Amino acid sequence: MLIAALPAPLARRALRAFGALLISWGLLGPALAAPAASCPPEPAPLSAEKLRAQARDRGLMWSLTRDGRTSYLYASLHVGKPAWAAPGPRLLAALDRVDAVALELDPLDRDAWRMPPMPELPLDAATQRRLDTQAAAVCLPPRALASLHPLLQTSTYMLLRARGLGLDVRYGQEMLLSQWARDRKLPVLALETLQGQLDALLPADPAAAGKELQANLRQLERPKSLLRTLDQMVTVWDRGDLQRLDRYADWCDCVSDANDRATLQRINDSRNPHLADRVSELHQAGQTLLVAVGAMHMTGPHALPVLLRQRGFEVTLMPRSPSR
Repeated sequence: MLIAALPAPLARRALRAFGALLISWGLLGPALAAPAASCPPEPAPLSAEKLRAQARDRGLMWSLTRDGRTSYLYASLHVGKPAWAAPGPRLLAALDRVDAVALELDPLDRDAWRMPPMPELPLDAATQRRLDTQAAAVCLPPRALASLHPLLQTSTYMLLRARGLGLDVRYGQEMLLSQWARDRKLPVLALETLQGQLDALLPADPAAAGKELQANLRQLERPKSLLRTLDQMVTVWDRGDLQRLDRYADWCDCVSDANDRATLQRINDSRNPHLADRVSELHQAGQTLLVAVGAMHMTGPHALPVLLRQRGFEVTLMPRSPSR
């Protein structure tokens, strides 16, 4: 995923970076070459012993019971730290009980990342220079992401800024869950399609897309503010603070006018009914699932747990295991 959490939930308009993460994941690998001396160091994997010692419950998780079977819903974060590369007790137990793992998109399925045609967004020379400056700021060569729509480029740059906080998309929960599922020979199912995510993330109107691009560039040009809010979002997610997550508009500096509200509704809330329907269909087909969806999809009046309850599930927020 290029992206909702987180889905996505950062500084002004940075929420869309989490949604976009799912889309550009397949393109990040070649771009993340060995960094220059001035770039953040590559995250160093921890030994198996250290991972076991640091494994604990993070984020939020619900049980979903219907038809005599129990599935699980996990609020994921699309960036992470090397210390998170082992599942906590709650996730580990769920992985041992389910028949399949369901993600917005499977980041390890290369076939899922065949980019369909995207709407054109012509750039003037000044805007292109600003994009090139942001590429350099995250240690990428100019136009390394030129195959992406400019809005997805800025979303990717927002996430790559997180490396300054020791966070990396390669340690995001979806990436880890996809690998943990494969280690257990569990199928990994997609809840969405790449085209569906693109339709939600990219405005069809070039004028609207251009305005969003300028807003994203202004945000990227305030990196300290962006990193502060990202750091706060990670802290809220890590401790599973649903009440604060649900009030993100009070502290994210991301909803200041009707355009912001419409954008967030498009990239977050508007996707939730389809996600809920897909989870319901897969569960009804007889599979028990561990579903992982960006954390911001768990907030607001149209939150995914609310919609799943409407579809007949008994939805129960699960406690975290005591820290060791």
